[in-house]
Amino acid sequence: MAAYEYRALTADGRRTSGVISADSPRAARQELRARQLTPVDVSEASDRKQGPSRSAGRMSHKQRTLFTRQLAVLLQSGMTVEQALAAAASDSSLPRVRSTVMGVRQMVMEGATLADALKSAPAAFPPLYRSVVAAGESAGKLPGVLEQLSASLERTYKMTSTAQAALVYPAVLGLMALAMVSALMVFVVPKLVEQFAMLGTSELPALTEFVIGTSTFLRDWGLALILAIALTVFLFARALKSPAFKRRWDGFVLKLPLIGPLLRTLSASRFARVHATLAGSGATVLEALSAAGGAMSNLIFRDAAMSIRAAVQEGGTLSAAMKATGVFPPMMTHMVQSGEVARNVPDMMNRAAEFLESEFEATTRTALSLLEPAIIILLGGIVGTIVLSIMLPIMQLNTLALG
Repeated sequence: MAAYEYRALTADGRRTSGVISADSPRAARQELRARQLTPVDVSEASDRKQGPSRSAGRMSHKQRTLFTRQLAVLLQSGMTVEQALAAAASDSSLPRVRSTVMGVRQMVMEGATLADALKSAPAAFPPLYRSVVAAGESAGKLPGVLEQLSASLERTYKMTSTAQAALVYPAVLGLMALAMVSALMVFVVPKLVEQFAMLGTSELPALTEFVIGTSTFLRDWGLALILAIALTVFLFARALKSPAFKRRWDGFVLKLPLIGPLLRTLSASRFARVHATLAGSGATVLEALSAAGGAMSNLIFRDAAMSIRAAVQEGGTLSAAMKATGVFPPMMTHMVQSGEVARNVPDMMNRAAEFLESEFEATTRTALSLLEPAIIILLGGIVGTIVLSIMLPIMQLNTLALG
């Protein structure tokens, strides 16, 4: 069967498009009419769109999650991989996603495994995703593994969306506060300084002198300061591409008072989730540890995963190797130790991941709820300081006039 892209009209006259599998264009049109659609154009998907391409379209995290969930449901319903991919492609409203999925399907039809076919779209399916699919195919548990993978992607998407949504208001509030203070310092304070000069005020209070000096600096060097900050950010981003510098930075971040424990919890939960997903899908312990290490963006945790793999390969226990690294929460190592005793490490890893993710969400929610009043208090303090610096000379003048 070949894949055909179509444009058609629904019964109520609306235009629709998609991809359909059929033996010939005529069969494709008959299938469309059977679906109560009036074909307008039916053409075979071009080889350019179907063939493997290293520049195949990207998928957002949400699109990848939805695709994985659809594929898992379709495979569990008894469809073949080819049929499930065709159905998932036709269900997508984005041409980029349809083209990517049909390219994967074309390679599967040519005899490649799904994991190998996914390599044709590295921008859409990262290495960790492909590793999980490969493990599921090797164990003959692809539908169940895709179900676990989609659940993991959904949890990650939920955590990311919650954090991003909670950061919107503090970010907007912070930008407004910065703009307000900058306007006061650059436009309002200089006008008041001119008034003080006209009144002949010779000696100003120290606070007023400080505010005037800050205003003068921002007015004269504000642009240079912005450029310097931009250059610093650029150089820092370049430096992070160096493994040695990034390793030092990752270690420093983990030691910060509030951010460090949060990142440690997030990295540990990701390690546990990836390990549990792969181990539960039939991968060996060493394969699961390699994939979990590759999923770590923090190099300290990546190095820890590699050292754990080396220790386990030499015959050590997983819990002892995790404890020796000193980067994983004690609760997690104890749960893994219990899983080793019960011979059910993947289940304990899943439980540890759920606990750590819940802890991360609760801590993040609390921190963000405190961030909003903190910004308001800081803004009030800065504005109050500027107002006070203006009022002090006026009060001084009034005192001299009365005296």
